[in-house]
Amino acid sequence: MTKNFFFGACVLAGAGIMSAAAPADSVSIKLQTVEVSANRADRRTPVAFTNVSKEQLLRANDGRDMTYLLSATPSVLATSDAGAGMGYTSMRVRGTDATRINVMANGVPINDSESGVVFWVNMPDLASSVRDVQIQRGVGTSANGGAAFGASVNMITDAPSEDPYAEFSASYGSFNSNRETFRIGSGLLNNHWSFDARISHMSSDGYIERASSKLWSYFGQAAYSRPGTLVRVLAFGGKERTYMAWDYASREDMEKYGRRYNPCGEYTDSLTGKTAYYPNQYDYFTQHHFQAHLSQRLADKWNLNVSLHYTDDYGNYEQYKANKKVKEYGLTGTTFEKKNKADIIRLKYNDNSFGGGLANVNYRNGGLDLTFGGAVNYFHGHHFGQIQWVRNYVGAINPLQEYYDNIGRKLDGNAYARATYSFGPGFSAFGDLQYRGVHYTIDGASDNWNDKLGAMDPLDVDKHWDFFNPKVGMNYDHGPHRAFASWSVAHKEPVRSNFTDGYNPLTPPRAERLFDYELGYAFNHPIISAAVNLYYMDYKDQLVLNGQLSDTGNPLSVNVPKSYRMGMELQATFRPWCDWFDWTVSATLSKNRIKNFTQYVYNWGEDDGESEILEFHYSDTPISFSPSVIFNNAFNFRYKGIEASLQTQYVGKQFMDNTGSEAVALKAYCVTNLHLAYTLPKLPGVKQCTLGVSVYNLFNAKYESNGYASAYYDGYDDPTRSVQYWLGYSAQATINAMGTITLKF
Repeated sequence: MTKNFFFGACVLAGAGIMSAAAPADSVSIKLQTVEVSANRADRRTPVAFTNVSKEQLLRANDGRDMTYLLSATPSVLATSDAGAGMGYTSMRVRGTDATRINVMANGVPINDSESGVVFWVNMPDLASSVRDVQIQRGVGTSANGGAAFGASVNMITDAPSEDPYAEFSASYGSFNSNRETFRIGSGLLNNHWSFDARISHMSSDGYIERASSKLWSYFGQAAYSRPGTLVRVLAFGGKERTYMAWDYASREDMEKYGRRYNPCGEYTDSLTGKTAYYPNQYDYFTQHHFQAHLSQRLADKWNLNVSLHYTDDYGNYEQYKANKKVKEYGLTGTTFEKKNKADIIRLKYNDNSFGGGLANVNYRNGGLDLTFGGAVNYFHGHHFGQIQWVRNYVGAINPLQEYYDNIGRKLDGNAYARATYSFGPGFSAFGDLQYRGVHYTIDGASDNWNDKLGAMDPLDVDKHWDFFNPKVGMNYDHGPHRAFASWSVAHKEPVRSNFTDGYNPLTPPRAERLFDYELGYAFNHPIISAAVNLYYMDYKDQLVLNGQLSDTGNPLSVNVPKSYRMGMELQATFRPWCDWFDWTVSATLSKNRIKNFTQYVYNWGEDDGESEILEFHYSDTPISFSPSVIFNNAFNFRYKGIEASLQTQYVGKQFMDNTGSEAVALKAYCVTNLHLAYTLPKLPGVKQCTLGVSVYNLFNAKYESNGYASAYYDGYDDPTRSVQYWLGYSAQATINAMGTITLKF
């Protein structure tokens, strides 16, 4: 009921504002050029950014997530739990994880307000409805939603089309991976109205055993335009069913069972005594995004953008957990198993809603470009868990007995003023001031058992943060040359897992602060383009991944007082006097360090109890999951409807915790992909027919792009008295292929 009311309010608000449109003699806004651009950078903005066009997205889009479509841009790495780019995927930029990458669609925040993560699996095939993407590395410009501690990803969905169209695309390949997408648009009706829609289905068995996914998604848009005015009401979202693959596999298990081994859902069958796998170890989730946008020309030099949005998502996952202490799930009976342990099946639920509004006013006059804007957003998240089944349990148990329940609420508001002033031949000055206030509460019982209390950990979080984020810079853009220098400040609050998983009341999580220094130069010529960007990111209390995973597979992080990331990003494109070939390269060379790091390791005693916590101190140690070298190379060919691209990415060694120990290293890897496409001559009744095939990991590299490392110390059984690790590795697919056909009508 709530989402229907909110969506109706969006439509009425848009229609009401539309009736006050500018007079007919005001400047027209063409449908294909209107966008929510307040958070976009251009050549006068002193930040490092990369634009990815719709043509580039569609050329690579055969069903893999957006994270993989962006992975060829500087400093970006992508990884997949299932190993083949469908299902659960994530990306890191400059070594920062997904919780610190701000993602927006049409200026609206997409990151989950509590976890800070974008779950791309909930929006499959979104790339088919995205016009273009801008990635700003570093702090970038002021954005709605959480702070950008490594990058911001600003997506603009398709503009309404002035011409009618229909399009069908289908892909099929290795691991039974497939995608079917149908798009249709009305074109401009009665000089004012247009309608667009898309529906997609994707599925895959996954490279990792049983890591299957079945995904559905949609996009719909209605638009009204008149001179000086554009109103858009749109909805997009998806539904997913994904078998878990986030526990990863140890080296020993890979050697014993193969690289595709998946430990999720594993248990011992009580009748046969053999290893079995729970068939319903699935994650189910549905997510809907509703947006209403007004772009209005107020006067000759003034423009207004107003947006309302609402996101509704809900789902659960079903999980078999072997040999668990029943008291940790609120069960007080006894079992036939030793020490009151038993196999259980649990259900964990999320039911979230997120809504708000944002607005900005832009004034342009000569060399002055001034924007005032702000947003207010509210999140409500209900988390609870139920026990579905317990093996050999003696005692009363209610069907779907609840064992934890908590609610998170977050109010997030910001206001900013940004100005660019051009002077002299190509010079401009930039200033951006933002205030952001956050109030976050969690109350109820967590899903973690507290032995001292004999109950689930109580949650009583009530935090308020006030952040001031200034940004200043100078830019030079004249002829083929562009140069810039900037200094920016960003702050970010801890995410939900910092309070609920691995929480230590003696050292509660702290908000982070970042000073970002950027210096860049670019040269652009029809034959050769080249750019270099230097950055130094100085952190206070950075939350870095500590290599451990929560009970639900989420990476855990910990504050470190002083740390930094510094590096050089290089890019070049060579077009040698012809229009059928270009050569593009990019490289990131970086040093990512924690000045002083303390590793806390449990010394496990008998009966799996914690006898003590040991401390190990490190200085100038590498930040986890931050390779010092990333290199991309692409040879691109085009000739009479034929396209070919050979792309290679090399990623240097990285560590799964912050000790720099070789025991927790992810080895360097190099992966090459080949893309081929042919557009047939015009066929009867078909505007365009394109056939394509992509071969991924062409040279069959066996590599892992993600993992975890959980340290422990066994003072009883280990005579070497050394720190040991539970290690898991996310194996990625060996050579595989996808074929695609696209028909446009």
